[in-house]
Amino acid sequence: MGMSAGPSKGIKNEINVTPLVDVVLVLLIIFMVITPMLQRGKSVTLPKATNIEKDKAEADPLILSVTPDKKMFLENDEYDATGMEKKLREELETNPGKRILLKGDSSLQVSDVRKVMDIARKAKAKSIALGVEELKE
Repeated sequence: MGMSAGPSKGIKNEINVTPLVDVVLVLLIIFMVITPMLQRGKSVTLPKATNIEKDKAEADPLILSVTPDKKMFLENDEYDATGMEKKLREELETNPGKRILLKGDSSLQVSDVRKVMDIARKAKAKSIALGVEELKE
């Protein structure tokens, strides 16, 4: 019989794109979830640090921002010292274990950031994390 050892004509050599589509969709979902979190709070230039503690506790902290002109914001709302303490106290009463992420502009003095941390402490905040930008080696 005339059987040849070559490739059979019935099978087409096509690339299976299904795994690629799955990976792309997963990446898209990840970016859709992360992007809004990065946009929260006021836009400030974060200080740079090499040793960064990864967020272990709660994925969704309260974002407290201090701009270069020393204005304080909770998420996107501006408050003065007494207003900030009152608002933080309210937030922490409804959600006692809530973490606070403090984004202070890198141009600020330590004392400016310290004031905001003291306000948060008075409002009974359990843990305050400082937002920093990771230095790439």
